[in-house]
Order: sequence, then structure tokens, then C-alpha cells
Amino acid sequence: MKKAASKTRVPPGFNLEKARRAQRALALKVEFEGVKPWQVQLVGGVDLSYPSAETARGAAVVLRFGNLSLVEARTAEVKVRFPYIPTLLSFREAPAIYKVLSSLKHKPDVLLVDGQGVAHPYGCGLASHIGVTANIPTIGVAKKLLCGKVASFEGDHASIIFDGKVVGAALSVNPRVKPIYVSVGHRVSLEDALEIVRRTVKVGRIPEPLRLAHLLATKGTLNLKRKASGLEGVKI
Repeated sequence: MKKAASKTRVPPGFNLEKARRAQRALALKVEFEGVKPWQVQLVGGVDLSYPSAETARGAAVVLRFGNLSLVEARTAEVKVRFPYIPTLLSFREAPAIYKVLSSLKHKPDVLLVDGQGVAHPYGCGLASHIGVTANIPTIGVAKKLLCGKVASFEGDHASIIFDGKVVGAALSVNPRVKPIYVSVGHRVSLEDALEIVRRTVKVGRIPEPLRLAHLLATKGTLNLKRKASGLEGVKI
């Protein structure tokens, strides 16, 4: 997820403590049970890019969970109204995500978000913020650890411990690449989130819905061979 350069300053009229209270309130609404892997037919992914310092482009893709073929891909652009402030990413990026999700004709059964879920200092990263406010199952998938420590690996994953609680897991989908960091967004258990993420990785370490969403966000289009990529009949 690329971020345009921006000074870390709070916008006029924005109350930082109010934002923290909102995060804590949303964290209390996160549901840690919900969609099961066997119930998922469509899996989505969202990512953002910044074509300019004033513009955020949200990208969403929807794939068939069974074979990871593409069903739909959309983009939407909004004006950036909030700077990048660590741990307040959702206030900057949520508007573009809401807009692009509203344009989807095929609603995913679970949405992968390039960011943190409850593995966040205030218990409400971007995936949880989107999941709770839009009332959809979400999973946070991040490339870096934001808080806590990673315990010893048991098989392909290791718990992330923060304030004495398990808030997520480091998942090694390929021993030759770095792990990814998975946490509950909303309406899914950590165990089920890990299984869903495992089944969406095709190459490298990034789940296919997020890999395609990143390409779409940064390039504005998916310039792939349509037949080989399952893009036949898909409108982008």
C-alpha cells in the first residue's frame, strides 16, 4: 500500500482523543466468530494507492474462493482529507475503501484488507474499522508487525502476543519468504482467518486477492492475459 508523502499533523477541527475513543469503541464491537471457510464462495481484497498527494485510489477485487479466478475488479478515487498518522491509518484510507466497495456488484463473503485487524495498539486497525462499520467479515493481512511480539512457530504459524493476549498470528506460507501477519478484522475467528488466507496464496507470500488489488490500485488497471488469468467476461 503506497502512501503519498504527507506531513504528520492533525487536520484543523480533528480531535485526536476523540479518534482514539472511536477506535476503542469500535474495538469492543469486533466479533471473533462468524464466517467459516466452507461458507466462502467469493473472497475479496482491497488496497490503496496515491496517484497524487491529494488523491487516494481504492481498488477492490472479488475472486472465486475455490480456484481464485477473478469475478470482478473496481477502482474508485477520493480526495485525501487526512494525513498519514501512525495507528490512525483507517481515518485516512477508509473513505476510498467504502466508495470502491459500494461499487461492487458481487459482494464477497469475506474481505481481505491490506492492513491490521485487532493486532493494533488500540485494537482497531483498518480491517477491523472497515469490518465493524460496514458489518462485513474482514481479515487483516499485513506485511509488517505493528505491535506485540511473535511467539515460537508451531507448524506454519506463530501467535502474536500484545498486552498478554493473542491478537493475531505470523503466517509462513512459504519458508523461503518472510511471514505475513494475520489478525481478525471482524466476524471471523483467527483460526478460520488463517485457513482462508492459506487457501488464497498462489505465489510468494501475498494472498491473491490482495496481490491483484495492489496491482489494480497502483496501475489503475489489470493488464493481464485474460484467458490465463480467469479474466474472460470480467469487466474492469
